[in-house]
Amino acid sequence: MPEAMTAPMGDGFEQAARDAVYRAMFTRRDVRSHFLPTPLEDEVLAQLLLAAHHAPSVGFMQPWNFIVIRDAARRAEVRDLFLAAREQELPAVVEERQALYRKLKLEGICESALNICITCDRERSKGSPLGRWHNPEMDLYSTVCAVQNFWLAARAEGVGVGWVSIIEPKALKNLLSIPEHVTPIAYLCVGRVSEFAPKPDLETHGWGRRLPLPDLIMSETFGGQGEAPLKSTASRLNGFVVERACAADQRVAPAVPQREPPNEASALSFNSRNFDDASASLASQAGSGTWPAMVLK
Repeated sequence: MPEAMTAPMGDGFEQAARDAVYRAMFTRRDVRSHFLPTPLEDEVLAQLLLAAHHAPSVGFMQPWNFIVIRDAARRAEVRDLFLAAREQELPAVVEERQALYRKLKLEGICESALNICITCDRERSKGSPLGRWHNPEMDLYSTVCAVQNFWLAARAEGVGVGWVSIIEPKALKNLLSIPEHVTPIAYLCVGRVSEFAPKPDLETHGWGRRLPLPDLIMSETFGGQGEAPLKSTASRLNGFVVERACAADQRVAPAVPQREPPNEASALSFNSRNFDDASASLASQAGSGTWPAMVLK
């Protein structure tokens, strides 16, 4: 990383750790078409769920739940919901892009090792308005933070994740018996993959491109001009950091790591971690569910 991105003091990470954080961010992909039939170990899945469970949440409300979906028949039903929703969405796509839309691979519901539906319990912090009095949707945003934690941890473990957003929420709630006061936030396809694509699929297929960051930086007010030095620095770092992260990723073989069985002294052993009660409970239950999850673009 360039010197400008290093922490000059305090308890910042060492250089290798910082590089790893940025690599996970810049090489994370929404996976749809590279899933392997390899099962996902409960130890790894539990670690990903622990990462999600330690996401920031407004008012420390922790509104999330994680429905693990393994059953092939149930996942096929979810895929049927996706196919129906895709046909409903198609007319909203401009006519000249409909052919491309039909060709895009937008889900891996049945191909992935398992699915996970991450939900938001909107009554979990009932009676505690901290952080929600003026912004009641903060529980939804907090749950999205859990999704991002899960996704980045998965990338670090060599696990692919695809977020399926083309699903009608009420139909999904009925299929997964989700209560009325609980909102499904993300339906994720999760599993080992043969590769992580060098670019997002939608960029590769010409659906869109990443917007230049300097064009999105404003000064003082929305649309405010200024911050020329910051914009110049952002533009310079973009090429350096992204290229470095992707180059490092290409030097690494497809990730299906051979993990040593954890022992009592291992950093990967749940017994050696100082978890709080909620985390320990989550770790003991991870991977034991019988429900799948969703996929996104």
